[in-house]
Amino acid sequence: MRWWSIPFVLALGWFLYTLTPFWALYDLARAVQAHDVAYVERHVNFRTLRLSILRQAAAAAQAQGADEAEPRDRQRLADAAVALAIPVAEALVTPQTVVDLLDDGWPQSVDLGLEDGAADDVGTRPARPGLRIDGLRRLIPFYLHSEMRGFRAVVIAVPPEAPRANRFRVRLRLRGWTWRLVDIELTQALRERIAQKLARAAARVR
Repeated sequence: MRWWSIPFVLALGWFLYTLTPFWALYDLARAVQAHDVAYVERHVNFRTLRLSILRQAAAAAQAQGADEAEPRDRQRLADAAVALAIPVAEALVTPQTVVDLLDDGWPQSVDLGLEDGAADDVGTRPARPGLRIDGLRRLIPFYLHSEMRGFRAVVIAVPPEAPRANRFRVRLRLRGWTWRLVDIELTQALRERIAQKLARAAARVR
């Protein structure tokens, strides 16, 4: 092998390696569409995902009330936000709910409705495209909207063509020889709805 071919071989090897998480993504998408809860349960790190959802929910609740709080009350607000976010995170991070969330970015099985019977225009409108990969060619836009985080993690936008505010992002991490889902970055609309739910819960316990 000539010396000048070494960089080419290394680049090709890296490119092929970056394709491996997308085989896992393809299998995960098929499991989501088939509502294969057992497959999802085996390929999701629920502990890491639960912590991430908890942080996102607490941050959304804290941000909503931060402008109204006095500086001395902000730590109390942060503690209350975490306490209220725990049951929401628990509800969102189950095998069935993860399937529901990946399907279209919205967990219809979790009660995040508005108070007083107001119309839930987000939760009841037609499902938005989520993790749907009908063929291998469909993996191309997912690949183009992904970001490798070192050698063992990749962040992928879902669905890739959607505006940033309307898409969520998943993070896969390599453990052993298997890529597993470890994080779901919720959409802006879902974070706002969770913040509203937590604000209503906080108002009831005051």
